Amino acid sequence: MARPVILFSGSWADTPLEELATQAAEWGYQGLDLCCWGDHLEVQRALSEDDYAPQKLALFNRLELNVPVVSAHRVSTAVCDVIDNRHRQLLPDYVWGDGVPEGVRERAVQEMLDTARAAQKLGVSVLSGFTGSPIWSYVLGYPAPSAEVVEEALRDFAHQWNPILDVCQECGLKYAFEVHPGQLAFDLYSAERVLDALHGREEFGFTFDPSHLHWQGVDPVEFLRHFRERIFHVHIKDLAITLNGRTSLLGSYLPYGDPRRGWQPRSPGRGGIDWESIIRALNEIGYDGPLAIEWKDPGMDPAFGAEEACKFVKRLDFDAAPPSSEQAFR
Repeated sequence: MARPVILFSGSWADTPLEELATQAAEWGYQGLDLCCWGDHLEVQRALSEDDYAPQKLALFNRLELNVPVVSAHRVSTAVCDVIDNRHRQLLPDYVWGDGVPEGVRERAVQEMLDTARAAQKLGVSVLSGFTGSPIWSYVLGYPAPSAEVVEEALRDFAHQWNPILDVCQECGLKYAFEVHPGQLAFDLYSAERVLDALHGREEFGFTFDPSHLHWQGVDPVEFLRHFRERIFHVHIKDLAITLNGRTSLLGSYLPYGDPRRGWQPRSPGRGGIDWESIIRALNEIGYDGPLAIEWKDPGMDPAFGAEEACKFVKRLDFDAAPPSSEQAFR
């Protein structure tokens, strides 16, 4: 049976959940990747109000939507980041507080612990998000970091995240870290290092989003094969690279949609990612979880794009061949 196609709700954070869920069902989605911003999942209400989670579940059941994943990308970024004013717009007021960095990080850790417990109330199996990074500015900066600086960042990451992973374990959750520029792991080899820093904890794996690998020149299929046991979640988002001698892969400080950028997010099937190879690789590694469309395309109407993307992914996905099929064709 083909994998369920679900919608990452974070792209519609300004839309009330009931309205978005109703629309997603009409578009043909089978569930939501539920994000912890807007009114989609309010973590503290989920923990303090007895009827909060049951009301959400009743909504999803009425619309025949599953919610296998909760995403906490915004708050999780603050766990290991160097905190500055950029984070104020990402974080709930009670996590930001007075904005003093150490306090913000402590409250972000507590919010992640609470998010795992809120996800458990919804019967979710995967918590997806980021890690933050204290050394992202070093990646292409000058001077380059010493080996000691990188090792210290990895030790700090493990110190901050092991307690969160302990609670994930208690709640029966896997944590799916989205490998992404700006985070501690952003490509294949840096992903190896964060796994090593955690000594291979079973609760920690990856949200695979090929778009973030594609523009760096990393083959998404190689990533899938290398981490075949650690792919806990999959995002579907396309990307177009448009290098013309002036444009840059680093974006030139320009927003999405500006034609001077060297790459742009695209609705699935309208960029340059080889989705056929990715589906075959997902079959090869035995991934049977949902395919979550993280819809972004600055040149397309979102409602049109989201519905088209759902149809595209349903047509694209297919089951692996049964084990005996090779013999049948000999």
